[in-house]
Order: sequence, then C-alpha cells, then structure tokens
Amino acid sequence: MEIDEDKTGPRFVQEPEITVGVVEGVRELKGRFNGPFRLDDGRFFTGSFAVQAGGDGMIFSDSGGARIDRQAEMCFRPEQGSTFTLTDVTIGIGFHWERKQEQIFQGDLLLMSSPQGALTAVNRLHLEDYLASVISSEMSAMAPPEMLKAHTVASRSWLMAMLQRRGKTIHPDADRRKASGPTGEILRWYGREDHVRFDVCADDHCQRYQGITRIISDQAAQAVRSTRGVFLVHENEICDARYHKACGGRTDNFENTWEEIPVPYLCSVVDADVPHEPVDTEAAAYKWVLTRPDAYCNTTDEMLLRRVLPDFDQETADFFRWRVSYGREELEAILMEKSGIDFGSLQDLIPLQRGPSGRIMRLRIAGSKQTITVGRELEIRRWLSRSHLYSSAFCVSVERDADGLPIRFILDGAGWGHGVGMCQIGAAVMAEKGHKAEAILKHYFHGAGLKKLYD
Repeated sequence: MEIDEDKTGPRFVQEPEITVGVVEGVRELKGRFNGPFRLDDGRFFTGSFAVQAGGDGMIFSDSGGARIDRQAEMCFRPEQGSTFTLTDVTIGIGFHWERKQEQIFQGDLLLMSSPQGALTAVNRLHLEDYLASVISSEMSAMAPPEMLKAHTVASRSWLMAMLQRRGKTIHPDADRRKASGPTGEILRWYGREDHVRFDVCADDHCQRYQGITRIISDQAAQAVRSTRGVFLVHENEICDARYHKACGGRTDNFENTWEEIPVPYLCSVVDADVPHEPVDTEAAAYKWVLTRPDAYCNTTDEMLLRRVLPDFDQETADFFRWRVSYGREELEAILMEKSGIDFGSLQDLIPLQRGPSGRIMRLRIAGSKQTITVGRELEIRRWLSRSHLYSSAFCVSVERDADGLPIRFILDGAGWGHGVGMCQIGAAVMAEKGHKAEAILKHYFHGAGLKKLYD
C-alpha cells in the first residue's frame, strides 16, 4: 500500500481501546467464563454465570454458588488470556436473517443495569482485536486477502470517524414529517445515533461484531496486522467509510441516503470495468433492474460466494436482482403494521425521485383514505416488508382486475443494502480478479488517500 507519510492532521498516541455493546435491554443474561476473570474487588470467577435485572441493581450468581446483589455496574477482566461466552445473542436485528447465537469474546466484560431493570453487556478491547472479528463477521474470514485488507481499512476508518463525530447535532431533516390530512410526506433517515453506554453496537446498525465466534483465519489476522493503524483520509480528516453488501451495479451518493450534505469520497461509482449511465429516471430504472448488466457484484460463482459470505448471508442468493410479490391486502397489512397509517384500499406505488444507483429516495403510496410520500431509502425498505426489502432500487408492476383495481404489487429490485461506499461483494470479486486493496479502496472512495495514524 502507498501510505501518505505526512505527519499533519489527526494522529493517535497509541492504539485506541473501544467498548462494544453486545446485548442491550434484556432482563436476564447467561454466559460462561472460559478461564479466570477478576472482578474489580479482586475476587476471581470461572465457569457458568447468570445475571438478573432488578429495579435496585442486578443480581449476579455463578456455578460455584457466589452471589452479588444490587450492583449497577460490574467489570470482569480476563486472566491468562481467558475468554467469555454469552448465550442467546441476537444478530441481524430487524432484518431477514435475524437469529440468536452463542458467542465467544476476548477482552473485558462490563455488565450494567439501568433503573428501569434492563441489562447491558459490553465488551471492552483494543481496536485491532475488534477489527479481526468485524471482517470475519461482516464477511467470511476465508474471503480473498486483498478484500479483507480493504475491508479492515474501511471498518477502522468508519469507526473512528463515527466516534470523532459523536455529539454533533443530527441534520434537522433527519425526521421531517408533514403528514397531517389525507396527503403528506414523511422523510426519515437513520444515522448512527450515539450510544450512551458504549462506543459501538455489535450488529448491522453499526458493524457486525461476533467476537471470536466466527473463524478468524490466518489471512484475516494478517489483513489486520498488515494494515495496522492505516486509515482512509480526505483533506486530513478520517473518512466516514460506509459499505454495504451489494450495490446492484452502481453505488449511490451519501446525500441521497443520509444528511443532505455531499461527501466527495462517497459519490456514485460504476461497479464495473465498463461505463454505465446513472439510473435516476423511471425509464433507466426499468431497463437497469430488469436486466443483468456487467458489474463486479453480478456474480453467480458459488465457490467464491461460499468463501466470501458468512453462512447466514449465503441464504440470500438473489442479492444482485430480486423479486417480491404481494397481494394487495397483504401489502396493506404490512403498511399498516410498519407505518401505523391506514391507507385504505391501496391504489398505487409511484417512485418520485431516484438516486444514480436507481435507489428510490421518495415513494408516493396512494390509498383510498390517504396518500403519503415516504423517504428515504431505509424507511421505504422498512415500510414495504415484514423485515426490510433488500434495497430501495426497485420497479413497481401492478396487476389489476377488470375494473382497474389493484390485485397484486410486484417489486423487481437490484442490490442489497443502502448502496453507498464500498460494495462488499464487488470488492471481493475485484480482489479475486487480482486488484490490490489500495485499488479497491480508491475505486469505491474516490479522492481518498491512505495514512498511518498510529504504530
């Protein structure tokens, strides 16, 4: 990698330590200390443990009969490289792959209890150890080495940029509602709102982090070691390096998904060796979505996908082009459940504005009782699915009866995720084709450079 040796701009004295929220808002928590852990008061614990929430603090008990009552916070530190296990950790919250896992972690375990009787489990560890898990959780640890290096730099950059932004006021349009009366507009986007008790959560809301549960291969560990302290930077600031699973052929602009502030290195790029025009009109969207244009993420290579994707992501085979079909009454029920709005008899879904990737930014939902325009992409995805649509890059076809009333709504779509920044599957295919990590990062983050900010 070509690293900028300029010493101006942000630097860290040493490798940062971070806190990761693994479990939050539960009444009971169970796990195991896989070796000795020391409590702040000097006592040692090993083996199984259980924690119960209470209004006046948590109750901790272990398999040896020890019991600690009415504690608001507890910190357990590992001895001799011990690890700990937490059972029933929920991953993919709100998405179609949501499930529970047993997960193993290194580093400190912090337990906290709120006055409302809810427990939080936090893992504290060094940033580089965290990253080895992230790249093995977001993707497979067996992914091409250059892709793992690129992902490590992107993940490191996103996290520290997010922490440096903490406390800044969210853009006032983040939740703009003008929905009084039979017509209106609801525009909302979901940023990385500050977590109160930890730096970053362990799920897709921030970055997937599943401890050392995932197989952390030698090449994943080497990807972290070889890029230690390296960040994407733009104009001497750490880049907010966003990424997603599959762009569908073209990425989108930051301002179309989050704050209406253009970010130069998060602009739309073609995910291919050949040019493609922007997909920001209805005619272009239909042509784009109903075909399979050349793109890095347009791959059906099962061997590569097994190497690249975690097992639960491999269940999603139709990430490049997909179709969802709803009966009218079924979609009315979903809209009522997800939006809380009674549209009456659903009449039409009309895209009003698209970004260059074809992702819909504003969608008009017309019903017999109400007509509402909804945005942005994640809110559209949330309203039109029991979990989330793969993306908002879709075209709408309506089957109607002899009287012209809708019977069925068919959504033909492209891509998986918000579409901004690095396309993970595209990056993996680029690496498989021989592109180095630096080239991958420069392809997806135009104008960004690389800088080492700690040793």
